[in-house]
Amino acid sequence: MKLLGIGSRIKHTEFGLGVVTNVTSKHYWVTFIENGLETIDLDSEFELIESVEDEVDTISFYEVETTLKNMLKQWSDISEIIPIADRWKGGKLILEPKDTSLASKEIPIDTFFHKIVMVRDRIRVMEQKINSSKLDDQEKVDLQQYITRIYGSLTTFNVLFKIKEQQFSGAKSK
Repeated sequence: MKLLGIGSRIKHTEFGLGVVTNVTSKHYWVTFIENGLETIDLDSEFELIESVEDEVDTISFYEVETTLKNMLKQWSDISEIIPIADRWKGGKLILEPKDTSLASKEIPIDTFFHKIVMVRDRIRVMEQKINSSKLDDQEKVDLQQYITRIYGSLTTFNVLFKIKEQQFSGAKSK
């Protein structure tokens, strides 16, 4: 199927006369005289009045950008910015040993939180690598169960996350 170029004129059975103003991988964007802008499937029924021959780029910049972001997020160590809950900003984590002759350790909670997020991101990368590996399905399931348990162990730190959807979750109870 040869795609129509931008500027092609058509007569659609439902919308009437129109001009193709954009083409994506799935749709023509057509401005109709009486119905305004509509998107129609590439294989829609319409009468071709005048075809404009043109190189058509069926992938929009938005689609490329979205795909690239998803790939980077899925396959790299680069992490999105995860905000810490407001009440913990600027706070500190104090570790005090039982033996009072030993010094306590103070860690800025923002630093601790950043390390927790890095651990989570690396577990996600490991999970993707397991899922795309050549291991057989049973081995993948076994390793996935370990990852789920790791996430479950890390739920203790959910109190630090500002956005609930970014928190850890382990196995769901039935």
